[in-house]
Amino acid sequence: MGLLSVLLLVLVSVRLCWAQDDPLLPFSEHLDPEHKVRLRWGFDEVRDTILFELTVNTSGWVGFGFSPKGGMNKADIVLGGVGQNGTFFTDYHAVGNSMPVVDKQQDYKLLSLTQSDGQTVMKFQRSIKSCDENDLPITTNPIKLIYAYGLTADIKYHSNRRGTKEVNLLRYMPKVTPTDSKFFDMVMVNFTVPAEQTHYHCKIMRTPDFDQKHHIYRIEPLIQNVDLVHHLLLYRCPPGVTEVYESQCYTEMSNEQCMEVVAVWGIGGGAFELPEVAGLPIGGNDGDVLYRLEVHYNNPNKNTGRVDHSGLRFFYTSELRPHDAAALTTGLAVGPLYVIPPRAKTFHTYGLCDTTHFPKVLSETPQDLQVFSVLLHTHLAGRKVRVGHFRDGKQIDLLAQDEHYNFEYQEATNLGKIKTVKLGDTLLVQCTYNTENRTGLTLGGLSTSDEMCLAFLYYYPAMNLSGCLSIPDSNDLKAEMGAIDDRTWITMMLSKTWNDTSVYEYQQTLKGINQILIVSNSNNASYNIGLIPDLRVTYSSPCNESFNMGLIPNLGVNHSAPGVSGSTTERLAWMSLLLCLAVQWISS
Repeated sequence: MGLLSVLLLVLVSVRLCWAQDDPLLPFSEHLDPEHKVRLRWGFDEVRDTILFELTVNTSGWVGFGFSPKGGMNKADIVLGGVGQNGTFFTDYHAVGNSMPVVDKQQDYKLLSLTQSDGQTVMKFQRSIKSCDENDLPITTNPIKLIYAYGLTADIKYHSNRRGTKEVNLLRYMPKVTPTDSKFFDMVMVNFTVPAEQTHYHCKIMRTPDFDQKHHIYRIEPLIQNVDLVHHLLLYRCPPGVTEVYESQCYTEMSNEQCMEVVAVWGIGGGAFELPEVAGLPIGGNDGDVLYRLEVHYNNPNKNTGRVDHSGLRFFYTSELRPHDAAALTTGLAVGPLYVIPPRAKTFHTYGLCDTTHFPKVLSETPQDLQVFSVLLHTHLAGRKVRVGHFRDGKQIDLLAQDEHYNFEYQEATNLGKIKTVKLGDTLLVQCTYNTENRTGLTLGGLSTSDEMCLAFLYYYPAMNLSGCLSIPDSNDLKAEMGAIDDRTWITMMLSKTWNDTSVYEYQQTLKGINQILIVSNSNNASYNIGLIPDLRVTYSSPCNESFNMGLIPNLGVNHSAPGVSGSTTERLAWMSLLLCLAVQWISS
């Protein structure tokens, strides 16, 4: 083979590789039964943009659009192609079944349009929301997509070269069924739910025997008592855990060594499918690894005699995907050390993840995180959750956000495109709470009346990581508030008059002091110091010409700090104990 042929082969191979694994276009659907029309897309809900690439087996014009009922009437359409004078691309709307009308306001942006080998490829973007009265908004509900194409560049009647397909673009779940697809269940068996408001039950168990490595590609919840089951977590255990048993979680008798999250489900969520480039590994080199299923039962009425069999179903295949996937817990470390004041209209908490410290707990070489899905989690007081992404001291993105958080609907959602978190980047999880109807302090903790601030990130390639969290330094907090010891600080918090001013001052105090950064896996943990950066959440709309996809101005973050001694960890445990005692005092 000649040198030119080799170069051409390499270029074709690279092009095919990019076509199959473009992080900006992670989703794909054929719109027609004959597979002549293929749509790829990705989106960014924070920036309100959606990117499309339409590939049609034709050398003529191509059309794509959104329709209220699946036909031409009132459809939002773009037509493009390559003619004698070059490329053409126009935003239209349809009135009846006749030739569509050109929009006065052109809201689609052409990025590229090529024709070769009897194929037309048109890449373009638009706003997720509608920019004018002739555009249809794209929502989290399924939408009817229409397409048509011709055999030449002259836009004429398409005849039978048209079609309709309904797709949920923003909540897309690929329907992939490998030829050897199988499943196994990890569930509670005949568990009687205690008559307690909050109960966490853990079960250490084995998976089926696998003689080789497999990939989990789909996870479905099996919820028997929807009114009692609040969330489920499955953790991978370290090799030192060899006993199969079950007990209440987070007690002296339970085993919390199993902390590497494999799967997570929250109330209101549905099935979760991984992208075609990644799967959760199971079997193979894992050997006889055990897993811990954790079920949070929320039983506010303290019902008795309820028996539960809830858990998760895992679909797996031996057809391995290019990457192993994993889940990483980020946010605010769960515990009673963090207090949210009562009567707060808006109160922010922060959890910091500094990936600079990953090498301190990893035996393998750390890699960039390719994040594809996130599950955001707070309890009843939560109103908003945002995950800021910082690089070199500057905010570059909001990795994820939910401006209307609903405790009753918690689901792992696709980000719309693969987002890269480089080693050295920082993630900031900000949760917003409302405690206007509460008269007492709200602690961080396990009960639904306590609070959490977490973001579970699904990413690839998998690394031996379980958590990347933070918590305010208790000594700094006491010093800033003028408390001489833990008891004095607790008394100050209980006796304080909480109003808009005192709530804001306390929030800013917590944000301004040193944070203890915790990076951990099943084997060890690293403790360091960091500061909370400022988080910006405002983006211009792509309907506005000033919209800029570039970087956000410098917001500053300080990563330089010494390590944290073992005595700090002891202080954290002591502080947690005191706060637990304080809660008992309040409730007594």
